[in-house]
Amino acid sequence: MSNRAITIFNIALSAVIYAGLMWLIYAFELKDRWSDGLPWLPHSNAACNATSATAVALGVWFIRGGKKQAHAVAMIFATFASAAFLIGYLTHHTLHGDTPFTGEGAIRTVYFAILISHIILAAIALPLILNTLSFAALRRFDAHRRIARWTYPIWLYVSITGVIVWFFLRVWFPAAP
Repeated sequence: MSNRAITIFNIALSAVIYAGLMWLIYAFELKDRWSDGLPWLPHSNAACNATSATAVALGVWFIRGGKKQAHAVAMIFATFASAAFLIGYLTHHTLHGDTPFTGEGAIRTVYFAILISHIILAAIALPLILNTLSFAALRRFDAHRRIARWTYPIWLYVSITGVIVWFFLRVWFPAAP
């Protein structure tokens, strides 16, 4: 399979995942009986994002130090943490819907600037991550290195801003229970 075919496949897979995500967020309705379930999930999701950010940063540090095996382990760990986040996010959003931001004034602008950049870059990150992992798994390290230069800063930003969004919604400006 060519690098181009792998890229097209991963973009198509990402589009299917996004379509499912949009359906869950905007079209799927869950009965109210689950509305109080899993209150710990946002905290778990933030922990997954923090773990992913740490693993990505360590992975970059390892590869720059020539530690290929440690790099691979860190990036696999980052992938599982990000996948766990996505599952947790979908579950929480399906059960609870949107969490309103209660801040007012200039901080509201700051929050939405972070949130919007987070969402846009998360949409870009998924196919980049899939391609980067695919090229590494297929031992196409030239292609892996070329795309990883773009993937890792975006992945790191998305993971870090995910934690920051959690702080905004759950710690600094929590909605009234």
